[in-house]
Amino acid sequence: MTKAPKKQKKEVKTTGHSWDGIEELNNPLPRWWLWTFYGCIVFALVYMAAYPAIPLLKEATPGFLGWSTRQDVAKDIKKFDDANKALEEKLVATDLTQVSEDAELYHYATSAGAAVFRTWCIQCHGSGGQGAKGFPNLLDDDWLWGGDVETIYTTVTHGIRSSADDDTRTGEMPAWADVLEPDETKSVIEYVLKLSGQDADQQLAEAGAIVFEDNCAACHGDDGTGDRDLGAPNLTDAIWLYGGDRATITETVTKGRHGVMPNWNARLNDADIRSVTLYVHQLGGGE
Repeated sequence: MTKAPKKQKKEVKTTGHSWDGIEELNNPLPRWWLWTFYGCIVFALVYMAAYPAIPLLKEATPGFLGWSTRQDVAKDIKKFDDANKALEEKLVATDLTQVSEDAELYHYATSAGAAVFRTWCIQCHGSGGQGAKGFPNLLDDDWLWGGDVETIYTTVTHGIRSSADDDTRTGEMPAWADVLEPDETKSVIEYVLKLSGQDADQQLAEAGAIVFEDNCAACHGDDGTGDRDLGAPNLTDAIWLYGGDRATITETVTKGRHGVMPNWNARLNDADIRSVTLYVHQLGGGE
């Protein structure tokens, strides 16, 4: 019996490329790989047609399935809003001073308030409410306008010097550079330093006391302890909104301060305002 002749191995052609004597062979790709590749192309085209995919000027192509992540998020928000609706209505109907007496309602309010605070308030007041230069610290008990829960509610609702709300809190520190003489400005600064227990030129401070009485006592009080009805700060302690060193006080006196807190009744509903009010109140400085 004769052996069948061996099949001649098909010679693979080259691509014509050669590097250092090494020829690049033109081996065909495996069929399974090619069909997988073509399948991926078909899948990608179907996916692009079915879902939002191609960016346009204002939005992406919607896809024939009409699916949207925004719709999914809106459904989730509605689901939780519906679940919390009864508590929100109860929160709005309950006097703010009485909310803490209802453990379930108070827990809901402070938890919701924390979410509102992290969304809208941390940009100015910090993630923990510690504040920054020009933005009040909400953790201490030094309040420009008052720190009881009802006063905080009013502040959050109408803001401070907010031009968009007619009921906003008003009261400004004017720029005294054009009102006081240079020597009067210098002396009243020394007097303010003395009021807060810092090192000051005693002779200038004595002259500054007269300047203070004539120009500053109307807002800050005869003793410098401030006036919450006007948002005038207490000058006798060590807590300063912009800073209490000589250079910063000089800048404050000469240029004034006109910080603004927006009125949140234009962006938040009453339940959210009440929630964030209660959250701020319990941070540590609420009265």
